[in-house]
Amino acid sequence: MRVGVVVNPTSGKNTGARVGVEALTLLRAAGAEVVDLSAADAVGALAHGRAAVAERCVDALVVAGGDGMVHLGANLVAGTGIPLGVVAAGTGNDIARELGLPVRDAAAAVERILAGRTRAVDAARHVTASGEERWFLGVLAAGFDAVVNERANQWRWPKGRMRYNLAIVRELPVFRPIPYALTLDGERHETEAMLVAVGNGPSYGGGMRVTPDARFDDGLLDVLVLHRLPVPEFLRVFPKVFSGGHVGHPAVEVLRARRVTLEATGIVGYADGERFGPLPLDVEAVPGAVSVLA
Repeated sequence: MRVGVVVNPTSGKNTGARVGVEALTLLRAAGAEVVDLSAADAVGALAHGRAAVAERCVDALVVAGGDGMVHLGANLVAGTGIPLGVVAAGTGNDIARELGLPVRDAAAAVERILAGRTRAVDAARHVTASGEERWFLGVLAAGFDAVVNERANQWRWPKGRMRYNLAIVRELPVFRPIPYALTLDGERHETEAMLVAVGNGPSYGGGMRVTPDARFDDGLLDVLVLHRLPVPEFLRVFPKVFSGGHVGHPAVEVLRARRVTLEATGIVGYADGERFGPLPLDVEAVPGAVSVLA
């Protein structure tokens, strides 16, 4: 078995480095031929991974890190038939957890990878104006959550979760409902909303079950719309996202579609926690696009 491995050493407050090295050691000890495709940044890792996949010189691709690394892996292997292994070592690990994969346990993850059993899962695909395919496995955020991410990513300090929390505090006093146009399988909807999320999977952000009934293998995307609310009421509803209880609120609507177009002015979408691109965005569910070593 020839395995390409990409490690993010900074995942999970640098847990990625330790877990990644452990996974590499265990794979080699088991007799796998390991090709280290890691790089100093995501751009370099993508380049290494794309070359390895294009040349078909690996039997599987393994990523070690958080949801961002799973996102990178999905973008490398979607539609290629090369299976994706995950050594979950991030802070949130939503995708790995929802797929039933080991979390922060390199030995258990490597055991799954070496067993070679696969599970076909759907992925959401966006095709850019230049024809480039971009994929995500978990959730695309395109409302208040995305606005907070965009604000937080403009700061170099503080680090980690605190930067996100501070961005929430800074954004809330100035946030206003966003006018959206949503087109689901050709049917257009217009509304003002606090939050719109497109889920191929159920959770993001370290356990926030924003689209709790989304499944990785139903060929559909769950679209959650939290319609216009006063900010105090929004603050009462939003914490329920950790249990999925928010879907019972009258202002919450969940729709399903194979193809979704989101339109809004000045909003940048984030998928699997990574900056995905400005709206408008058109995404479609592609059944069985990624084969996960599960």
